[in-house]
Amino acid sequence: MSFPHPPSEQELHAYVDGRLSGERRQALERYLAEHPALATELQGWQEDIRRLRAALADPTLLSSNPRLDPVYIRQHRRQRRQRQLGIAASLLLAVVLGLGGGWQLRDRALQASIPPMQDALEAHRLFALQQTPAVDVRSVDIAVMERWLRDNFGHVAHLDAMVERGLTPVGSRLLVNEQGAAALLLFEDASGERISLYLRAPGQLYGTMLVGNRAQGELQTHFWSRGGYNYALVSHAGDPRADQLQQALRL
Repeated sequence: MSFPHPPSEQELHAYVDGRLSGERRQALERYLAEHPALATELQGWQEDIRRLRAALADPTLLSSNPRLDPVYIRQHRRQRRQRQLGIAASLLLAVVLGLGGGWQLRDRALQASIPPMQDALEAHRLFALQQTPAVDVRSVDIAVMERWLRDNFGHVAHLDAMVERGLTPVGSRLLVNEQGAAALLLFEDASGERISLYLRAPGQLYGTMLVGNRAQGELQTHFWSRGGYNYALVSHAGDPRADQLQQALRL
């Protein structure tokens, strides 16, 4: 059996997720052997899935809820789908937390083990520290980044504050957490030092957040809420620009 034409996107997703079996899988593997560029792209998809599930705070939610599968996110990025995604995920989270024998006790235990905006810090470690970050949109134009943010979230942060402090856009990436879609925006200065801005919908564990910051190892996270989203600015610990950016971005 062989592919008389390029495989469909549905077949590629099925192959990446291990749902394509038998002769169809063997035929696709022969096709990929003849098309190394496509094979490399599929390997990247598989690596993205592995990294996302390993990095996010509660990977069990990702594996148990098909609405949070990265394939679903790749196919449905518009705001209407993201809202439906958040509703489904929040209901699932309510069930999971309710099984623990008490909402308040479970929330306190989770807050002790998962600091505020931990997913932002993990996303920074995963993507910002790469020599060539894996981003969905790569551009040094701040207008391109703002348009991407508006298209995916119907919301725009005051990103000019980053440029005014000597930071140039690197790119943006769509991620996923227990509330649905999240955004990671990467910036760097002339020396190559990177700062990331992360935003997500308020969650069950942390709703609207007070202005604050915390350090973890070599990184520091400044967090706040604005316009219905929770924000986190992640930079190297001691970066003097972080306090200024937090002040400017939350206005």
